[in-house]
Amino acid sequence: MKTLQNRSATKWIAAHALLAMAAGTLSTQLEAQQVYRIVGPDGRVTFSDQPPPASSNAKVTTGVGSRAGTDGSVAPLPTELRSVVSKYPVTLYTSANCGPCTSGKAMLASRGVPFTEKTISTPEDSDSLKRLSGDTTLPFLTIGGQQLKGFSNEEWSQYLDAAGYPKTSLLPTSYRNPPASPLVAVRKSDPQSPDANAEPGAGARRQGANNPPLTDDDPPVKPNTNPAGIKF
Repeated sequence: MKTLQNRSATKWIAAHALLAMAAGTLSTQLEAQQVYRIVGPDGRVTFSDQPPPASSNAKVTTGVGSRAGTDGSVAPLPTELRSVVSKYPVTLYTSANCGPCTSGKAMLASRGVPFTEKTISTPEDSDSLKRLSGDTTLPFLTIGGQQLKGFSNEEWSQYLDAAGYPKTSLLPTSYRNPPASPLVAVRKSDPQSPDANAEPGAGARRQGANNPPLTDDDPPVKPNTNPAGIKF
């Protein structure tokens, strides 16, 4: 009788050990699952657990499930962050010499919020931002489909809380956000273009039938120090 009981106990232990191993393997596979960060041809960023089709001409950068550290190692996002980042990705639009933009980046970094940064520095960037937000106020923050204009620590915190982002940073020390990139990709000039070898400022005023040549009596053309029309 005892022998039968021992055999039954052994079978029970072995069965549960196999279940535990299977559960561990499944958990590891789920942990390793990546969420793809997809940049479309129009510059818009989306997240998906499936790579885009080759015909979409979209670029796939490092997945949300892991980000490369400065030493080349991979820093995986904690489980608590993966689902919220895939549902409510954060994108911050900034420009140079923008104090509120710097404050906004510091706030997101201190809270440990992974985000993509888009810079506004050209008229094309400004036009694209205006189509997205309705004006050119910076910083401009998106949390999923929610849009926030200007920096407000309290307001940003409320929306990050509602989206489910942790109140304190859970990011590993080796985690780094992707490098900031222009909102509109810069296209290199065609060397065959008639304007490719034009002198700087030549486009400010051109000679033509309705545009007479400059004379010594004409006032100098003042440079536009804020071509994008950015407002802080």
